[in-house]
Amino acid sequence: MIGSRSEQLKLASSLPPVRSGDQFDIIVAGGGASGLMAAVSAARRTARVLVIEASGCFGGAGTTAMVAQWLGFYNGETCAVGGLPIEFAERVIARRGAHGIENYVLAEATAQPLRLKRLPFNPEVAKLVADELVLESGASALLHAYITGATSTGGRISAVQIQTSGGRIEVRASCFIDASGDAVVARKAGAPIKGRESVQNRMGMSLVFRLSHVNLERFRALSRQEKRAIALEGVARGELFWDVLSVSPVGVSDAICLMSHLDGLDSLDGSDLTRAELIGRYQVGRIMEFLKRRMPGFESSELAAIASHIGVRESVRLDGDYLLTEDDVVNSSSFEDSIALGCGPLDVHEQGGKLRLFMPAQPFEIPVRTMTSAFVHNLVVTGRAISASREANGAIRHQATAMALGQAAGHLAAHAVALQGDVRAVPAKLLQEGLAAAGGFPTRRHLRALSAPG
Repeated sequence: MIGSRSEQLKLASSLPPVRSGDQFDIIVAGGGASGLMAAVSAARRTARVLVIEASGCFGGAGTTAMVAQWLGFYNGETCAVGGLPIEFAERVIARRGAHGIENYVLAEATAQPLRLKRLPFNPEVAKLVADELVLESGASALLHAYITGATSTGGRISAVQIQTSGGRIEVRASCFIDASGDAVVARKAGAPIKGRESVQNRMGMSLVFRLSHVNLERFRALSRQEKRAIALEGVARGELFWDVLSVSPVGVSDAICLMSHLDGLDSLDGSDLTRAELIGRYQVGRIMEFLKRRMPGFESSELAAIASHIGVRESVRLDGDYLLTEDDVVNSSSFEDSIALGCGPLDVHEQGGKLRLFMPAQPFEIPVRTMTSAFVHNLVVTGRAISASREANGAIRHQATAMALGQAAGHLAAHAVALQGDVRAVPAKLLQEGLAAAGGFPTRRHLRALSAPG
């Protein structure tokens, strides 16, 4: 951990410049929840890492999209995500950016609420901690940078092209991790992709916002029936856009609200994404005024912030060596090559803001084959773009699961560097042993080993 603020300033000031033609062991595309973990875990294993992020900070949905609650650490009373993701969370707590895990009713105002555990946090503190992790690890980084192309021959990527504020550059690596959320590198390298079906079938987007001067205790004191009645009134009046009243507390009187919902727009189409941001902000204005007028506890609230990027739940995914399915999630299928555990819930957004919510009976295993492709040998895909059906995607896209996948991706790529980047040649057992040694839970067997009497 960085010992002082002056030490952090020194590390940031001395971050080496990235130049066209530079060679790395591993390039990570995307510095969101999954890419952050991938970059840091690989760099800690002494790999030369470059992480490329399109926004101005690391953390992804939790920071740029302000989805300020980590789901997926727990399945019931079982914590099934450890290692670097837990370290990240504990550092945020230590910086007073969160209080810890709490019991929560997800989608309380809807027809099918679900009890689970979450970790609400201050996204601004998460940005600070994410910076520390990257700087400490020794990884190189580029913010405000976009992958524009990939050079691929013979089933191998040799370089990616990046648009930066100073112009376009090309950098090379032995192994590539696609943590973009949209399978950007995979698509540009010619890997097969799923999810190109009608945009109408994709899960809707949401723009999150933050209100100050909220009486959170008064809001919490309302019964579920009272909240649902007000939510349905808002939907009927066209002032709420679905019946979810998701509120994450920050401090004593701020509330981060996930209440907007947009269907039928394609986040991979520039024009549609522009419309989504504009419509999302229109919705925020309507929602805010409705809450001030009708929701107890929000009478004196003021708009403090709107997320800098609309939250995207689904775009396209890798068509990889194995397709994780809803049956795998629901039945908790076992895999010899499991590298991370998902806790759920299975959370699928249908048209009109309708939800399918289901909590698996136990943590489900995610095989490494969901992250790899026979068509591109030195590529690992992590986060919500792994090879999964849209239903299974609804269970693996939670941030804690994405972080667990990212840590696994970083370990996998670091091992593969010695194998000319061939990620499919790394033995699953070797990967599992390394993740367990780093505090992770790559399989349910590792959970049982942890709970067994000494």
